[in-house]
Amino acid sequence: MSANSPTSSSVAHAGHGTTTKQKVGLVLAALYGLANIPGFLAGDPAPGEEGPPLAILVIGSILGLIALVAAIWAWRGSRVALRVAAGAMILITLTGLPAFFVDVPMAIKALVGVSVLITVAAVVLMFSGDRRPSTVVD
Repeated sequence: MSANSPTSSSVAHAGHGTTTKQKVGLVLAALYGLANIPGFLAGDPAPGEEGPPLAILVIGSILGLIALVAAIWAWRGSRVALRVAAGAMILITLTGLPAFFVDVPMAIKALVGVSVLITVAAVVLMFSGDRRPSTVVD
């Protein structure tokens, strides 16, 4: 066997780039993160009003910024940033889940439900890789 001939252990992977599905997921992640950044501006709810405490709003804003920046880096090809964006989105969504278990208006519960659906859709799309099989070069 010559030095230039490929061996059976050489593998050529198909599709290293970002797929269209992944790009759609990243756009959803970026928009979701962007929508959560100004959350802390709402402030603490007034006495007698319902709403999340200021600490949760600040955490959501920070996670929104992280999701936005990570989605931009993931668009440029960073696999680590892809995971960070997904993690930030999931954490933002988890902070809203208590709305299902307390007495809040149905509109807030619906908004949290939509955020759960957006998060699931974005994460599934972001991690949907190219389904073409890898080719083994002999």
